[in-house]
Amino acid sequence: MEADATHPSRRTREDHLMRIGIIGAGNIGGSLTRRLTAIGHDVAVANSRGPHTLAALAEETGATPVRVADAARGAEVVVVTVPFKNVPDLPSGLLDEAAEGVVVIETCNYYPKERDGRIAAVEDGLPESRWIERQLGHPVIKAFNGSWPEDLVDGARPEGHPERLALPVAGDDEAAKKVVRALIDAMGFDTVDAGGLDESWRQQPDTPVYGLRAGVAEVTEALAAASPERPEAFRA
Repeated sequence: MEADATHPSRRTREDHLMRIGIIGAGNIGGSLTRRLTAIGHDVAVANSRGPHTLAALAEETGATPVRVADAARGAEVVVVTVPFKNVPDLPSGLLDEAAEGVVVIETCNYYPKERDGRIAAVEDGLPESRWIERQLGHPVIKAFNGSWPEDLVDGARPEGHPERLALPVAGDDEAAKKVVRALIDAMGFDTVDAGGLDESWRQQPDTPVYGLRAGVAEVTEALAAASPERPEAFRA
């Protein structure tokens, strides 16, 4: 696997502030809401319990609480950060009213024993992100799934800082990947291109890069060291 650590082009939609829809307000969704609003993006956030349960997060961040069905409306970037097993339950036509060329990021992890139960296609070898792409009917970029939530809020560092963390990003759509990498750069983190979506297993739970707090070189090495054999703890 080749891991491209070159700096993404900034000539993307990240040159302006965007409308971003976040579906899921747990540890990762809440942290992304906090960080993305802090750098000026217009964030709509939704969860399964309804907008009224997001009042405190909205007051803290200035994000707009919405229904799940409305989270992607007008969004240039949509983040899906819900329990893996719940992805098929998202509303049909979820992305119909998103901006043209919407970029979809998914942060989900498959926990068959702890939460999600057995999903046959994944157990038979389909990468988790590929399964999610099929459920959504739209290409996805894999990012943030192995991040520590507190790092997304407090771990930002300026470009070139020796303690700046790097995050792996996988996906097939190179233009969408550039958007995501530039967004992460604006958040205060480096990125490493983790390959296409079929390589996204390299950043799933219990791989060397999962939860790794390190820079570009270490993240690149960790991605290359991953084994395609699913760990026993993550088999149904």
